[in-house]
Parts: sequence; C-alpha cells; structure tokens
Amino acid sequence: MNEKQLHLVTSLSAALVGLVLLGWWLLHNPVAGFSESIPGMDNRPEFLASELADVDIGSVFAAFEGTPSQVPGAWPRFRGVDFDNISKENVRLADNWRESGPNILWSIDLGEGHAGPVVSEGRVYVLDYNEEERADILRCFSLDDGREIWQRGYPLFIKRNHGMSRTIPAVSGEYVVALGPKCHVMCVDADTGDFRWGIDLVKDFGAEVPLWYTGQCPLIEDNIAIFGVGGSSILLGVDCATGDVVWQTPNPNEWKMSHSSVLPFRILGKKMYVYCALGGIVGVSAEGENIGQVLFESTLWNHNVIAPSPIHLGDDRIFVTAGYGSGSAMLRLKPENDSFSVESLQTIKPDQGIASEQQTPLFYQGHLFSILPKDAGPLRNQFVCCHPDDLSTFVWSSGKTNRFGLGPYLIADDKIFILSDDGVLTVLRTSTTEYIQLTQAKVLEGVDAWGPMALVNGRLLARDSHRLVCIDIRAGS
Repeated sequence: MNEKQLHLVTSLSAALVGLVLLGWWLLHNPVAGFSESIPGMDNRPEFLASELADVDIGSVFAAFEGTPSQVPGAWPRFRGVDFDNISKENVRLADNWRESGPNILWSIDLGEGHAGPVVSEGRVYVLDYNEEERADILRCFSLDDGREIWQRGYPLFIKRNHGMSRTIPAVSGEYVVALGPKCHVMCVDADTGDFRWGIDLVKDFGAEVPLWYTGQCPLIEDNIAIFGVGGSSILLGVDCATGDVVWQTPNPNEWKMSHSSVLPFRILGKKMYVYCALGGIVGVSAEGENIGQVLFESTLWNHNVIAPSPIHLGDDRIFVTAGYGSGSAMLRLKPENDSFSVESLQTIKPDQGIASEQQTPLFYQGHLFSILPKDAGPLRNQFVCCHPDDLSTFVWSSGKTNRFGLGPYLIADDKIFILSDDGVLTVLRTSTTEYIQLTQAKVLEGVDAWGPMALVNGRLLARDSHRLVCIDIRAGS
C-alpha cells in the first residue's frame, strides 16, 4: 500500500469513527439510568430528631443603611403579577447589546441556593441562608443600588443539599410571607421587617420536608396566605394580619408536599387553587363560603418529584409537567354538579414531546414554551414551542447549539429572556413560527443559575447559586 492509499484509508477510518461518535452523542440519553423514585440518591440529608426542635421564628433581625427606590412597578410573587411570568409593563427593552453586554447596575453575594427575588415599593426581597450564622434569613434591598435595608430570620441548622434556599417570598400590601427550607413560614412587615407571626408546618400540621428542601413559593390573596402542606391538611389558608388558620382542606389521601407551588385559576366560572402534590393533583374552591372545599382531585398526575406548577390554558384544560421520567400531560375538567371530574387528554414521556424538569413553562399567544428536561433525548435542554392541542409536536426548537440547562425564562416587550444555568442571558423574539435569537451575553460567572428571575421597569433581577445581579435591559441603556 503506497503513501497515498494509506492516507486515504486513514482519512476514511477517522471519518467513520467521527460518524459513530456523532450518532452516539445524538442518541445517547445521559439520564437513562435515572428512576422516578430517587430518595437518598442526591445526598439528601437525614433529618434528625434533634434538628426538629422548636425554632424561634423571627428572632434574628438587623437594620442597615439602604433606602427604598422610587422606581415604579412590582414583581410581587412567584411568576409575577398575573402568575404567568409575563411582564405587562410598557417599557421598551433592548434588542441587542454592545459587545461587553448589558449594564450590571449592582450585585450582591448570597448563600448557596436558588431562591428567586421579588420586588414591591422599590424593595427587593430574597430568602437567603447565612452559613456562618446558620440562620434562615429574609433580606430586603434597595432596587436602586442593592444596599441592604433590613434582614429578618431565625437560627436553623441546614446541611448542604445542592443549595439551601429555593423559595420565592410573596408580598402583598404591608405583608411579606416567606417559606423556609424546612417548612417554616414567616410573616413580616414589608416596610420595617417587624416580625408578625410564624408557623412550623412540620410540627403543627405534620408536613414532610421535601426531597431537596422546600421549593414551594407562598401565595397571598385577599391578605390570606395559601400553602400546599400535606400532613393533616392538603391546603391551608392563613390570615396575614393574625397568623390564624382561617380555612384548611383535609388530607384523607395522605398526599405529601411537593416542590410545586399553588396557583389560582378561574376554570369554567369557578375560582380555585390548584396544587400538584405528591400523590395527585387537587383543586379547592377559592371563593365565598366554600373556600377550601375540594372541587376536584385526581391521581392521573402522580409523580415522586414535581417542581413545575400547573398551567391553565384559559378553557377547561390544565397542562402539567415534571422531570425524572415524568414527562407531561394535558388534563380536562368536566363539571359534575358542584365539582369536577378529571380526564387525561394526552400523556407523553419526556423524549416524546414538551416537558420541563424544573421551571414552569410559559403559555403565550396560544402556545407553550419550555426548556426540555435532560431526559428528552437529542433535544434535551433545548428551548421549544408547542401548540397545546398536540404535546408531541414542536413548532420549533432552538437547535443543538442552543441548550439552556435548567435555567429560568420570562416574557416582556414581546421578547423571551432565558438565563442558561451557566449564567448566559439570551434574548429571543417571541414567535409561534420560528426560533429567532436577538442577542446574548454572559451576566453571571457562577454555576446553577436556576432561580426564577424578576423584572421591574427594565431592571432584570437574576441569580446563580451564590450571586444576585440587577441588569439594565432597557432599550438605549
């Protein structure tokens, strides 16, 4: 064999190896060995009896020199004003940035975690964990410059569990309510940080701390704080003024607390609170004398790890999804006297259509938008658009060069802002026909940028596992 023939054989062999490796990469499922029931497989700490001693909720306080901003607007709770992660503010946002990226107005260090911020009356609230002091802390900052105004919390020993704090506070008028990593509820004055009341959901109601600590974000409506509990009550309503339980829904099925949050919907004329618990999905009345009464419950959606919240599609349908092999489902409510029955319209596996592992998908212009989970096959971690009539068909996907991990996303000014879990912020034109990327920039240097973002008057608040930044994304800035 001469030198020319040898070179040809070598080149063909290399090409063949390359094709085999490319095929393996496209078809390989990196989480094929994952099982849906995974207690103990993520270094979950064992909760000792000594750790369940009485916690002096609200006993830690400090005041600082920060002052509230005069910037108008609010992002007062999980998924924003209307619970849909869509900003309705009339503020033009940038289509592109200079080479150095958008302007970072301020940044602060946080304890390890994934708890997202909220904003009200010029104040930024975020739940944090102080590892040195071993305390669960609600912190209040100025939206202007990030200077701290006050912090309120309580001593609590927490072992590292892939982050500690995960939940987003809720602000309503004079109250801020936070739900800590081990199910401690704390209500404080939104202006001063003065302690109002606290509840231990484990000790008082028999709740069980979820797999990766509490991930549920509290909800406040009409000055009533609502929680999905498990234990003796599947749902609970607490008066923000007094801390008194004003209604509770019994839990005869012994369903448990998930990482998912309770959301309010009006479906077929009935206002209700809908919750994806560990055991099934439940909807309870949110109005009048029937508040707290079960309107429907079903085991058609029952998985061991659930982080995303349910999505109401504006008719009689509810979309639900979760990670670790769960996939997604479209459920339909059917009126039956004063309650509803539940039927499944479509159920798919994570590699068969739209699903999400951690973030709650968006519903906008009649379409669903989501980052696919890591067990979605070749499309894993891509951003996709889907019409809800067929969960198994994508209108478009972001492509194999545009993957976003488990990061959060929201819509504003007809644009989609996606934060990948390595801290890159990508801006898309909102489209139900094609993937249109406008710009992107590295805005965080850390890892695991999973915490949901907040947006107020062109100021985007985003975090990774150790840092919170405020980014000016206004057009012309």
